[in-house]
Amino acid sequence: IYRRLTTDVQIREAILMIVRNFLPVRKRLFIGLLGVSILIAGLLLTGIWYLALNPQRTFFDQILLVALAGMLVGGMVVAAFGIGGIVLTIIYSKDITALHGPMRVALSLFFPIALVIGRIFHIDVDKIKCSFVEVNNDLVKSRELKLAPAQILLLAPHCLQNSECPYKITIKIDNCHRCGRCPVNDLLNLRDTYGIKVGMATGGTLARKFVQEYRPRAIVAIACERDLTSGIQDSNPIPVLGVTNERPFGPCFNTQIKLPKVEEAIRYFLIEKSRVAGTDHKEPDLSYNK
Repeated sequence: IYRRLTTDVQIREAILMIVRNFLPVRKRLFIGLLGVSILIAGLLLTGIWYLALNPQRTFFDQILLVALAGMLVGGMVVAAFGIGGIVLTIIYSKDITALHGPMRVALSLFFPIALVIGRIFHIDVDKIKCSFVEVNNDLVKSRELKLAPAQILLLAPHCLQNSECPYKITIKIDNCHRCGRCPVNDLLNLRDTYGIKVGMATGGTLARKFVQEYRPRAIVAIACERDLTSGIQDSNPIPVLGVTNERPFGPCFNTQIKLPKVEEAIRYFLIEKSRVAGTDHKEPDLSYNK
């Protein structure tokens, strides 16, 4: 028994060492909450199974409970494989095609449960959602997509526009007079440099309209944590790289972005410049808020 306990402790310590060394804190937060979600689902399964075996239950009730338990077991098994796939993908930066389905189930099925658990333990919701975005970004980058510029859509929130600007750019971003008082001018510089599509949305409805209009194969999305998480889930299976905005004046008012992060996300999706016909690459003018 002592040897077995010693071995179990060593295994646990080895797993913890791998997680600490290879998974940054933010990513560990979301993945840890997913693991706790599965444990809670296991406890729920135990309760359902106990009720199903209760002799006071009618045969019909027992059948229903057994069927419910079977569905829960199936979801837990798939989610467990999905979480394992997420961890391995992040550690080795390699896409595991066979586990795409389980990873999608783990993210979509247990994400709401992870948020509830976070509230119970008084974990800031934005931190959980930020962790989700970082995990998603790593999964997207592991796929090593290489696309033409016209296949990439940059989606930005309207709150990047200066609040005193009189020009409406949510319908047509070229209405921007490019005065340089807000980051919109820099987004247009990125568009002109790389040849990508750009849309500025007031919310999810307009963002979905841009996706339907441009039909991109990949999206670079700028938004707050809440909008990024919902947008990533709504856009599935289109891969989305999320870039969180900065809110020095509060939410949805004169928000800012770090342009190098946006450009890095765009360049990640692009094929080599020599393979883009007629494209002479030049560095964009990112004079605003570097």
